[in-house]
Amino acid sequence: MRPGQFVAVAGNIGVGKTNLTTLLANHLGWRAYYEPVIDNPYLDDFYEDMERWSFHLQVFFLSKRFEIHRQMVSLDEPCIQDRTIYEDKEIFAATLHTQGFMSDRDYENYVALFDAMTSFLRTPDLVVYLRASVDTLVDRIRCRGRDCERDISAAYLDALNCEYEDWCSRASRATRVLTIETERMDLVSDEEAIREVLGRIVRLIGEDRSEESVIGVGVELASL
Repeated sequence: MRPGQFVAVAGNIGVGKTNLTTLLANHLGWRAYYEPVIDNPYLDDFYEDMERWSFHLQVFFLSKRFEIHRQMVSLDEPCIQDRTIYEDKEIFAATLHTQGFMSDRDYENYVALFDAMTSFLRTPDLVVYLRASVDTLVDRIRCRGRDCERDISAAYLDALNCEYEDWCSRASRATRVLTIETERMDLVSDEEAIREVLGRIVRLIGEDRSEESVIGVGVELASL
């Protein structure tokens, strides 16, 4: 494995990204970078009124994830990220705009800001995409019991799932994408399933790959 490798764990709300990020970090001894959810001052307001707060929320996530991304690159050590900066634009902002929760003006402004900030960022060496049905996501969201998420609609989760499928198909032309079906998989207490998934990921990141193919293609990953 090359020093400074960068693995990203991607997927819908409640699919299990944070858990897998922790499992990988502990297994490999790598630094983990988590999604800034707990300290997000807009999240509760967003779920109460998505149309009013969508732009504010997305800009907050963009600024925080940009800081995290810069830190990851500057430290030049192997790391794992819980949700990438690219998902903000390709999945969440796109869905909010399509569903009418973000105006054309705000969406165009957000995309311009995103593109300016991320044009030189490094693409992950591997994106691990966790997939699950809407029913499973709803169950997992309910089980983790975050008050701000209690009213997330199935329609919104379904729209996000569709955007994820499209983005992962396009992203696979810029970097490696490993899709893991989590529908009937318990990555919390099933030790055999955990070993299997960790093994698949370790085998992929252990394979050699040229610097040219994984560095400096952030624009491609965000715009394919």
